[in-house]
Amino acid sequence: MSNWPCRRIVVVGGGTAGWMTAAALGKTLGSLADVRLVESDAIGTVGVGESTIPPLVTFNNLLGINEAEFVRATNATFKLGILFENWKDVGQSYFHSFGTTGKDHWTAGFQHFWMEGRARGHEQPYDDYCLELKSALANRFAHLRDNGLSYAFQLDATAYARFLRTLAEKEGVVRQEGRIASVEQDGESGNVTALLLEDGSRIEGDLFVDCSGFRALLIGQTLGSAFEDWTHWLPCDRAIALQTAAVRPPVPYTRAMAHDAGWQWRIPLQHRVGNGLVYSSRYLDDEAAMERLLGNLEGEVLTEPNKLRFAAGTRRAQWSHNVVAVGLAGGFVEPLESTSIHLIQRSILRLCRMLPYGEISARDIAEYNDQHHQEMVQVRDFIILHYKVTERRDSDFWRHVSAMEIPDTLKQKIELFRETGRVFRRNEELFQENSWVQVMMGQGIMPKSHHPVAMKFTDEELSRFLSGIRDSVARTVQGLPPHPDYVAQYSAGPRASAA
Repeated sequence: MSNWPCRRIVVVGGGTAGWMTAAALGKTLGSLADVRLVESDAIGTVGVGESTIPPLVTFNNLLGINEAEFVRATNATFKLGILFENWKDVGQSYFHSFGTTGKDHWTAGFQHFWMEGRARGHEQPYDDYCLELKSALANRFAHLRDNGLSYAFQLDATAYARFLRTLAEKEGVVRQEGRIASVEQDGESGNVTALLLEDGSRIEGDLFVDCSGFRALLIGQTLGSAFEDWTHWLPCDRAIALQTAAVRPPVPYTRAMAHDAGWQWRIPLQHRVGNGLVYSSRYLDDEAAMERLLGNLEGEVLTEPNKLRFAAGTRRAQWSHNVVAVGLAGGFVEPLESTSIHLIQRSILRLCRMLPYGEISARDIAEYNDQHHQEMVQVRDFIILHYKVTERRDSDFWRHVSAMEIPDTLKQKIELFRETGRVFRRNEELFQENSWVQVMMGQGIMPKSHHPVAMKFTDEELSRFLSGIRDSVARTVQGLPPHPDYVAQYSAGPRASAA
């Protein structure tokens, strides 16, 4: 074992967050560190985060995971985006896809050329120019050799944690079973020094990663890191999750269906479907929420309902003393855009980049916390967008969110797009320009103007440019195999051949 001063790393809690952390640290550090994960079989995990976004593909690659084995082990299907139903208004829907739409110019995004086309009489919808979107709605998918589809996964989060545990233990991570009875701190520095388990075991550490979920045992209960509450912008504070038997072949997208006090998800895996109802207890009581969920399901119910209570927000200090929070311990933004596992991943990668050589630097802590807070704010704003920009006025809930004041950061983004059609990303912002365009137009914002560079095209040039993209998308989609067939083939062997 090395003499690195921070070599004893203790991960508190298992589940997706804990085992993602342990696997990444074990793979990255090897024999340089003694990584130990403490969890109790008696304590359940939230385990409902089944829908992901494309960066998880990169994370799995960094860990050296064979994707076909992963798909098989987690009963995963592929995901190309999210179908939003009843968000703009009841009975209306739009699709937020991964990837890009059309072809950008260095001066302006594709939406400016599409809007110029509309001004000249081209009536084809914006959707027709996106390969991921059209593939998803056609229920087709494949790994393409060139200009491949941008994809993520719909997976069994509990199975993913098990899969990662096996990987982590191969890298030398040690799992310690037990419930934590108390936490010891250094009286002078305030650092956490050890965990005392109920069976009397004492686990010392140099660096602790708090993956204890909403309990926030170390970062909250022990160190008292303050919570920044965002429920005045995101009033949903309850969720009920359960699983049902599949009654139809899985599609490569997640459904987010708005109701009069929140929304419902439906996530198709190979062997079952994940379902959940997110709602605001101010506008819908728990009994009515359960009735609503049970009344809008397909297939036999396989599990008991998992009832969750939460508050949208974040801890301002994700890293305090020698403790770093990962996952729900550090904060929560409802999973409307499937960001929960992604935010876990981002925290882990940031920690790996900022591991201290010797003593923990206050500058590292400040930088880590600033980066994480900025990232959470950007995700928060994107989620608020779905509620604020709507034509729904059919319930007290929708009247409230559509009229509420919003952060200045989001207000600028909305009004800039409304007036000019422009979207600008800042500081490695998660959601790409195409995501903002699809959601803002899907929610009902049509820009008043667009970039003049699109006017350079003659009518013939513009027609050729637009039709060329549409035709390419249509041909590619037509050549893709059905998604259920591809999933079955891909997960059956070590690696399916590329299309």
